[in-house]
Amino acid sequence: MLNTPRFSTPLSKRANEEPIEIPDVTELDDEDSMRRFIYDEPAVIRRLEQRSTFESITSNGTVAAAVMVLAAILAVIVANSPAYEVVEQILLSTVGFVIGPLSVNAPLEVLINDGLMAVFFLLVGIELKYEMKVGQLRKPRQAALPMLAAVGGVAVPALIYLAFNHGSTSSGWAIPIATDIAFALGVMSLLGDRIAPETKVFFQTLAIADDILAIVVLAVCYGQTPNIAWCGAVLAVIVLLAMLNGAHVYSLKPYSVLGAVLWVCMYKSGIHATLSGVILAFFLPVQTEVRLSALHDWLDVWATELDDTYDDEAHVLGQHDFTDDANIVERVMHRVTPPLHRAERNISVTVNFVILPLFAFANAQVRLVGVDIGTIIGNSVTQGAFLGAVIGKPIGIILVTFVLVRIGFAKLPRHVDWMQVTAVGIMGGLGFTMSILIAGLAFPDPELVMAAKCAILAGSVTSATLGIVYVYVADALASKRARKQKEAA
Repeated sequence: MLNTPRFSTPLSKRANEEPIEIPDVTELDDEDSMRRFIYDEPAVIRRLEQRSTFESITSNGTVAAAVMVLAAILAVIVANSPAYEVVEQILLSTVGFVIGPLSVNAPLEVLINDGLMAVFFLLVGIELKYEMKVGQLRKPRQAALPMLAAVGGVAVPALIYLAFNHGSTSSGWAIPIATDIAFALGVMSLLGDRIAPETKVFFQTLAIADDILAIVVLAVCYGQTPNIAWCGAVLAVIVLLAMLNGAHVYSLKPYSVLGAVLWVCMYKSGIHATLSGVILAFFLPVQTEVRLSALHDWLDVWATELDDTYDDEAHVLGQHDFTDDANIVERVMHRVTPPLHRAERNISVTVNFVILPLFAFANAQVRLVGVDIGTIIGNSVTQGAFLGAVIGKPIGIILVTFVLVRIGFAKLPRHVDWMQVTAVGIMGGLGFTMSILIAGLAFPDPELVMAAKCAILAGSVTSATLGIVYVYVADALASKRARKQKEAA
């Protein structure tokens, strides 16, 4: 703990006001008490409490998944209403922007899918780098089982899709391979303690490996014919990012500027521009420029300095030495958090509550008015994408996990049983975000894109429903067996 300053009045108090008794900081044991200890104005405290409530809501994965689902439902409703033509015109309207000598003009829908989704991929890249540094992916042996299960969860859906599709429609083979980690974890959180924490870690590692595979597929299989000159520009920007990282630059601003330039270069090069977010994430520094081992002692020194320069007879505006010292402490404390973490904190709420819902709304415009539902159901793209996600995902994940455990290559994590593994396999079929993105790239024919989107929406809903029902039924049966065994004993 810091040395407690001998402040008897808040900083904003006038000299002629009565001092306010403040409790000993060592007696405060929660954030709310600390807030009331350090802040003076009741209105400020109320706003901070409201912000705290807002942060607790926006950090809830279930809420974020619900918002994205609601956006998709709203899109389907709008697509089948008189407002459809207006929305379609807006999404197809050309939007442009300029970054120095670089300019981009494209339909709004394209900028959402290629531009805003690059920020989503930045968040994905940040999560991948975090897991590689301090998470599950830093222990290859521990992560091997879910990562290899993810390979099965990619291969089997692709094979099922190809079994239904040949020729021109075979390009959609990657549609059912992806798992939407935010959506799936949000649904899984609805099950409460019926799903063990270790199972959630297993599933999260699997979904991260799934993301890596989907990113590779997106880069290799769904780019356009590359423009050599712009590819050279992409490499030049990557070199600059590497130089920034190598020079231990910890400010996010130069990385953000180069990230935007990288996006434009990749967009014009023919490489899918969303991958610029992943590339940028892997150059963001993970270190802190502050020597953490010395921070405690340094703060003790400055706490004493602040105590010495504080004048309880003067207004805060006249206490220049005190405010200068406070500014030094503020600047140093800001640098304690690594740039990677700061970037995640800056974009996570925007991604989960603005970008993904907007992407869902723009891409779930499934218009069924005047469409023969039987034709869509009978379409091989619909059948391959739906069955690949709903059946292929569970088969691939469960089968690979079973084989690896049976041959002794790995063991199931503690508190993870085969019921939980089956639940993970079923919920792996929730492939909303990446699947829709791939569908738009796989087919030039709007009818095939429509068939794929119908399959993705139906497959995600089916996988979520089956997963929830399965866990509840399996848990009820397990409880019933436990009661019978207890009675028999």
